[in-house]
Amino acid sequence: MADNAKLTRAADNIRVLAASMVEKAKSGHPGGAMGGADFINVLYTEFLRYDPDDLRYPFRDRLFLDPGHMSPMLYSTLALAGNYTMDDLKAFRQWGSCTPGHPEVDVLRGVENTSGPLGQGHAMALGAAIAERFMVARFGQWQAHKTYAYISDGAVQEEISQGVGRIAGHLGLSNLIMYYDSNNIQLSTKVDEVDTEDVGAKYKAWGWNVLHVDGQSVDEIRAALRTAGAETERPTIIIGRTVMGKGAVAADGTSYENKVSTHGQPLSAAGADIAATVKHLGGDPENPFTVFEESKEIYAARREELRAWVKAQKAVEAEWRSANKELARKLDIFLAGELPPIDYKSIEMKADSATRAASATVLGVLAERVENMIVASADLSNSDKTDGFLKKTKAFTKGDFSGKFFQAGVSELTMACIMNGMALHGGVIPACGTFFVFSDYMKPAVRLSALMHLHVIYIWTHDSFRVGEDGPTHQPIEHEAQIRLMEHLRNHAGERSMVVLRPADGEETIAAWRLALEEKRPVALILSRQNIKNLPALAASRREEAAQLAKGAYIVADTAKPDVVMVASGSEVATLVEGAGLLAQEGIKARIVSVPSEGLFRDQPQSYQESVLPAGIARYGMTSGLPVTLQGLVGEKGFIHGHDMFGFSAPYTVLDKEFGYNGETVAAEVKKLLGRA
Repeated sequence: MADNAKLTRAADNIRVLAASMVEKAKSGHPGGAMGGADFINVLYTEFLRYDPDDLRYPFRDRLFLDPGHMSPMLYSTLALAGNYTMDDLKAFRQWGSCTPGHPEVDVLRGVENTSGPLGQGHAMALGAAIAERFMVARFGQWQAHKTYAYISDGAVQEEISQGVGRIAGHLGLSNLIMYYDSNNIQLSTKVDEVDTEDVGAKYKAWGWNVLHVDGQSVDEIRAALRTAGAETERPTIIIGRTVMGKGAVAADGTSYENKVSTHGQPLSAAGADIAATVKHLGGDPENPFTVFEESKEIYAARREELRAWVKAQKAVEAEWRSANKELARKLDIFLAGELPPIDYKSIEMKADSATRAASATVLGVLAERVENMIVASADLSNSDKTDGFLKKTKAFTKGDFSGKFFQAGVSELTMACIMNGMALHGGVIPACGTFFVFSDYMKPAVRLSALMHLHVIYIWTHDSFRVGEDGPTHQPIEHEAQIRLMEHLRNHAGERSMVVLRPADGEETIAAWRLALEEKRPVALILSRQNIKNLPALAASRREEAAQLAKGAYIVADTAKPDVVMVASGSEVATLVEGAGLLAQEGIKARIVSVPSEGLFRDQPQSYQESVLPAGIARYGMTSGLPVTLQGLVGEKGFIHGHDMFGFSAPYTVLDKEFGYNGETVAAEVKKLLGRA
């Protein structure tokens, strides 16, 4: 353990680097980073355990940064730890750099999460803490580790903090330690101008261990972290009173601490003087991107301590593996993300079921076969039918994570963020369910799933206006168009960020679940509330045919030289089949195409796309959402029967009739399109 004077010197080094990064970039947030330097410095030099030679080591402690604008603090600390170079810091916020303005997950450099809008980071930490308990329950306490979260005033104010506080306290997650950097400054105001609640009392009411410290005191930070580490019944929040812009001064040496102006702009733009500040903090204004000798000494010593810890930890692991060979093999399968063999052909599917019911059937099989799958629901398991999984396992409770189901309560955004945290931790496959209309609450987390390319499965049921009597507040109309936009986004590697699947019957639902498990990116399953007639088999068995869902689109029914190609997904495909039967009676031949995922379809060879949707043949589309949902498939010259208004409260059969979702309407509109009306 280093002496306090050297630790303070290293913290000043972090302050100098953070302020200089922002100054060089001419944008960023220096003030909070300067105030938080003392805590993160103590955490990294004395408490956080990881393998400095293999940052992917699965049994490491993790730090989830919530306020991503404080990235200069994280990057500077990781530079002292040896993970970033001074050139990396100088390239802060620049094209092609590894130091973006808000951190993006980069485990090989020590960044555990992409910091999105405030609040999501500490919810992801909660997910990682749950995943750790899940793994420990199966493989033993030897692999136990801590999850640290770093939050700010903004995260406390965001509504998501309610869900995190409630759930972590309810589950008694003593492996979760959260530091609240309380500096009374935010971007445009002081905190006490907008928030005067007793934060500590709130967390205490949720069942947390609440500690208060001077966030600039090494001794108090150290003592609090020791106390938090020894806690066995409750999560801990350490509320650190810190100084915004600690060490910032004007050219004449006047303090520029505790100023709103230093939160979101370079110190020079805020009125302070960067050269004077660097000098005041013991740095060289001519060469601020320097690692102090004290920092080198402290962090080098810590690396050796960590190497000794890893060596001891791996010895314990080796002994456990020797005594538990079968469990060890299972652990490796979990960590590698490998799937067990699943006999999808043997799944007995009730005919003409709602796809949510078909999903429940598949989930019952997966509960028994996929041992590291965790399913969650936002108080809707008996309606979104995730209870098909729950019936074969049990929900997590305080002190017992031997089950595989997470009851999130009415907290959709928090639940989705927790799924992201589970995926980031690794070793588990997270899936969560709720009504499709409530995906509105989840979009920020879904976006981060896509940005981080995480294997999270979203189960959204009650997929259309056919929710019926619940009325327009609960009838998703624009939602499919919105979520399918994610299929058009690509990550930096050029890969589609997400897959969205709306299966048309029970057999497609089986295929959709298989694909959802095999994909290594986010997958959304959009499922019906009402029963849907099974689609006819074109040639082989319906189940074998439905497996073509993996191509994004395929021919469900066909005829020689079709007059029209009809396109839909989900419930509407069966309606097209009904309409095609009426058209056939009048000598009009139709091809029917099911398109559960336009994104996957567009990734197929052009020859396949043209074989399914040939040029020169009229196209007709039907969707229970906005017509734009099918525009890219039907084209400008085709016709789309869509829904461009909010719904009405009535039985879904009445709505189908009133909105024209029936075979008669399909036939009439196709004849008009072909000029045969």
